[in-house]
Amino acid sequence: MFDLPALPYEMTALEPYISAKTMEFHYGKHHKAYVDNLNKLAKGTEFENMPLERVVKETYNKPEFAPIFNNAAQAWNHNFFWHSMEKNGGGKPEGGLLAKIERDFGSYEKFREAFKNAATSQFGSGWAWLVEDTDGKLKVVKTSNADTPVARGQKPLITLDVWEHAYYLDYQNRRPDFVEAFLDHLVKF
Repeated sequence: MFDLPALPYEMTALEPYISAKTMEFHYGKHHKAYVDNLNKLAKGTEFENMPLERVVKETYNKPEFAPIFNNAAQAWNHNFFWHSMEKNGGGKPEGGLLAKIERDFGSYEKFREAFKNAATSQFGSGWAWLVEDTDGKLKVVKTSNADTPVARGQKPLITLDVWEHAYYLDYQNRRPDFVEAFLDHLVKF
């Protein structure tokens, strides 16, 4: 069975950029629902006792397992999202990651522009990611709905949830402002 992991911080830790009310709905209702649905769907199947990431990889692009994939991937994506943020986060990374960003994007500012563009141009629901691709290069990618880079062998480094439930209570239709708050005040590299 799959569990809803505890948040790595208090519900109020990301205020004023993400309110406790948003966290209550996002984590306590949306994320929890993915875990609960996955448990119902996986019960009695080969996936019931697999590690979550393996379930995601083994159900990816298999229509007969689409409901399991959608809930498993959303549970995995949300687990990763919570760990992509911290109180007093934001700004440039340091050390090796900054060097790789500068190597692969030209500058931190160009990475930031690519990430912001991915997050704001994702039509409908989805995610923006900084990943290390299979060739070792860093890339910004966006995925729709429950899709996730781990299913394609990419290594996620950070992600931003751009489903409306992630920001609407605090930002309404101002997704760009949410993206700016994430990059300036929340991201944990």
